[in-house]
Amino acid sequence: MSDDAGTITVTRAAGAGGDGPHAPPDLTEIGHGGLQRVLGVPALFSTAYGNVGSSIYYALGLVAGFALGLTPVAFIISGFIFVATALTYAEATAAYPEAGGSSSFARHAFNEFVSFVTAWAQMLNYVITMVISAFFVPHYLAVFWKPLETAPGDIIGGCVVIAALALLNIVGVKETAALNIGLALADFGTQVLLALLGAFVLLDPSVLVANVNLGVAPTWTDFLVGVTVSMIAYTGIETISNMAEETRDPVRSVPRAIGWVVAAVLSLYIILPLVALSALPVTQNAAGEYETKLGLPKEQGGYAEDPFVGFVEQFSVPQEWMHDLLIGYVAVLAAVILIIATNAGVIGVSRLSYSMGQYQQVPDVLRRLHPRFLTPYISILIFSTIACLMLIVPPLFGLDELATLLGNLYAFGAMLSFSMAHVSLIKLRIDRHDMPWRSPLNFTVRGVSLPFMAFVGLFGTGSAWLVQVTINRTEAMIGLVWMLIGPGIYVWFRRSQSLDLTSTIRAPLVVEAPSAEVTYNNILVPVIGGRLDHAAMLVACKLAAERGAQILVSAVMEVPRQLPLHATLGDTEWQSNQQLDVARAIGQEFGVDVITRLVRARSSDGAVLEEALRRESQLIVLGVEPRRHVHRSLLGRTNERIIRKAPTRVLLVRERDDFTGHAAASRFRKDGGET
Repeated sequence: MSDDAGTITVTRAAGAGGDGPHAPPDLTEIGHGGLQRVLGVPALFSTAYGNVGSSIYYALGLVAGFALGLTPVAFIISGFIFVATALTYAEATAAYPEAGGSSSFARHAFNEFVSFVTAWAQMLNYVITMVISAFFVPHYLAVFWKPLETAPGDIIGGCVVIAALALLNIVGVKETAALNIGLALADFGTQVLLALLGAFVLLDPSVLVANVNLGVAPTWTDFLVGVTVSMIAYTGIETISNMAEETRDPVRSVPRAIGWVVAAVLSLYIILPLVALSALPVTQNAAGEYETKLGLPKEQGGYAEDPFVGFVEQFSVPQEWMHDLLIGYVAVLAAVILIIATNAGVIGVSRLSYSMGQYQQVPDVLRRLHPRFLTPYISILIFSTIACLMLIVPPLFGLDELATLLGNLYAFGAMLSFSMAHVSLIKLRIDRHDMPWRSPLNFTVRGVSLPFMAFVGLFGTGSAWLVQVTINRTEAMIGLVWMLIGPGIYVWFRRSQSLDLTSTIRAPLVVEAPSAEVTYNNILVPVIGGRLDHAAMLVACKLAAERGAQILVSAVMEVPRQLPLHATLGDTEWQSNQQLDVARAIGQEFGVDVITRLVRARSSDGAVLEEALRRESQLIVLGVEPRRHVHRSLLGRTNERIIRKAPTRVLLVRERDDFTGHAAASRFRKDGGET
């Protein structure tokens, strides 16, 4: 409804803990914008690799500073843990294809308080992603301007990157999907090229063997820290989870895309450290200490802040200009990819804080939208400011090894949220026996199929978190203070709203905007039985064009109970995809945003209601068979169940003989009292 004060409030169904929560919308679905593409496996892979693959540009130097000659082994161990974690995310995301990642899994498995604790750890991850990625951008660009490689140039440069991206996200400048995909593929191709060239030109097994002096270089303690820090090279897997709502068939696409990312990342993250340590081997300094330039800061003649530049400089090329061109190319590409990773952190902070506000986990101010741009500007400003302070404050207290501090803090938060993802999946397996996709290597206990890899991943991530807490006291103290502040805010806010701590209760959507008649922002058109009702789609497009709304077309495929939800359905799947393509074509004729989605379910009406709740649709448009008179008894069982249980308005459309949309019956409220 709209009031004279200029605030529009759109209320929605509030689920109690027992009713099952539903995911918040992506922020891009609010207002007149929309998710304008349908993501498949290639798009998911390239976007996720752009985030996961960016980590190697700083992780390589950080890990080498601890693990020295065992750096490749550290990456292999953490890579195995990453495989287990990726499988957990694949299974849980296929079951709940919604933004939120591990916090969403925890909500479904446990309750709202556990979900908040997990989300708060994720928030630390996103903030550190912003900080550490932005911090390394000027170090790579220092190839062109030397003042950027040391303080205060690197700190100022990092703050400028964060501030600029925060401003762009507040204004709401949309990312170009094709550009991001192109950059990610260019990054992947460059890393493959460097790995191949390095393997032929620089790789020396004898040097790699000489780099290792077990128990001394590195010490066992430093090696354990190196393993935990190396986990940051594999973070970013939640990107696919957060994009699941934009995926046409998440049950099949998400596991495949994660598999591609795992294969690409593992192969490169094993070869590149081997090449780098062959080019920049472990040596003893004048004091008898073991070191490698790969892990030394610039002040000591190392490349910890730009490790890729370090080992690329070791390539021998025929002409000096070719050498300079190669270094410049790698530096620019690394800087651009790190800027994209910083932006991913800003987007992650904004989406997660908005989601937490939707579930009444944090004060409403964090989900307040800008009157003009409809972006969560306050949360972006707050957490971007925190990110800049994390760049500025530590050096003031004598914490000069800023990159190491940030890496350890990232490992603290990431290992905690990953551990919660594993625990949540184990709990979901116990409570739910119809997971649409299951990770391999399961075992049965008392009739319950449990995921072996989730237990392996939990052991790995939990152990890594304990190592961080016990060895790195400063980082552990900062991380624990962060984890205490969050629940304190949560308890205070929930009590102030007279809410208990565990129930899932969704807040009304409040948008500060000029007073105006409420319009439909999101219209749902279901495709049931493999048939798109053209009259319903035409009416929906007319409404969307008039009111600046977007349309979600969900093709529901009923999967027989004797088959797993991810089973291939042959003609049914092909026909559903064809209908979705037709829907998009109709939308293009009207110039409206159409999101198409393939949904696998046991019942059509339940899937439609779930989509309406999860996407927060204000209107469901249903088609009915052409008849002289429309009466509820003639609607069909599926339509009747949707109308009876719908949490929003339903528009029934009858197709006339001349094939023009005709509204045969108007609106039904949830209680069925309005016709």
